[in-house]
Amino acid sequence: MSTILADATAKPTACLALADGTIFYGKGFGAVGETVAELCFNTAMTGYQEIMTDPSYAGQVVTFTFPHIGNTGVNADDDETADPVAAGMVVKWDPTEASNWRATEQLTAWLQRRGRIGIGGLDTRRLTRAIRQQGSPHVALSHDPDGNFDIEALVKKARAWSGLLGLDLAKDVTCAQSYQWDEMLWAWPDGYTKRPTKGHKVVAIDFGAKRNILRCLASAGCDVTVLPATATADEVLALNPAGVFLSNGPGDPAATGVYAVPMIQGVLERSAVPVFGICLGHQMLALALGAKTVKMNHGHHGANHPVKDLETGKVEITSMNHGFTVDSQTLPAGVKETHVSLFDGSNCGIRMADRPVFSVQYHPEASPGPQDSYYLFERFVAAIEKTA
Repeated sequence: MSTILADATAKPTACLALADGTIFYGKGFGAVGETVAELCFNTAMTGYQEIMTDPSYAGQVVTFTFPHIGNTGVNADDDETADPVAAGMVVKWDPTEASNWRATEQLTAWLQRRGRIGIGGLDTRRLTRAIRQQGSPHVALSHDPDGNFDIEALVKKARAWSGLLGLDLAKDVTCAQSYQWDEMLWAWPDGYTKRPTKGHKVVAIDFGAKRNILRCLASAGCDVTVLPATATADEVLALNPAGVFLSNGPGDPAATGVYAVPMIQGVLERSAVPVFGICLGHQMLALALGAKTVKMNHGHHGANHPVKDLETGKVEITSMNHGFTVDSQTLPAGVKETHVSLFDGSNCGIRMADRPVFSVQYHPEASPGPQDSYYLFERFVAAIEKTA
């Protein structure tokens, strides 16, 4: 067992215990308590609030490689869902005071109120290298203002955690019942506004949908009805949609696919409407078409990932958040690979050769390019208009 101190002169108030016995001590902030999860790292320079509230991070503690966390504070407009979903956060420096005209609350107070643990003062470069070399470890994160930690117990909890492989988390983050969505993208000076006119009727399956995805659909011309992850093909088609959207989400796609794949296959067999998937929705579509997914060593988490569109030659700067990937070698005949990661060549997009059915692994709604990938929403709407 090895120990890494954040500051040897100060008594630590938080502890990060890895399953291999490595212990990181630091300064705790946010909620007091313990959590057990998978540890990943995110390289984005902005968007920590959106990351913490992205349902795709369920079951994960996020290490932020960018050191200035907390500098823009938090505000209700930037939440991607009602409450933080990521289990906790790891940062290099203690969160700074907010200095932004949009801030309504400090990050530390927000985390405390929302029940999420943070630890600061860690060598995030060392931690990130360990994740890249060894894979995403299971960890136990503890915050105790008195600095009392049962290290042996924390390591045991990290080792005992089952991990994300085989874990269906979509059921934990999906909506409890269906609802309508008509809020569009934020725009100066009015902020978020409602769709002024009727649009194309789209059913969105919520595997852990980010609000900004739904806003992009609304802004592109869609009237969106959101259904829970467990919705059946009968329930989807009963709404007579002009298009079906498959959202992002957390966990092992093969586990969620137990109920999601039959739904998607039923829609494809009984309807010719366009289908568009993002992230977990991309993986669900691939599984429904006959491909397989695999767990990645440390996944893709960041806002600077280059992705090449194989059909146009264009390179997009994208936002990524996934620990599983579609195995492109298992794509069946009639399904084309459309996008690949320029970091490692992994699959980032597919489409059916003869139908308006397509998906991407990355997050076009996060706009890191900033608008490199918005065309995908326009492509979806164009397909709806063509098939109407």
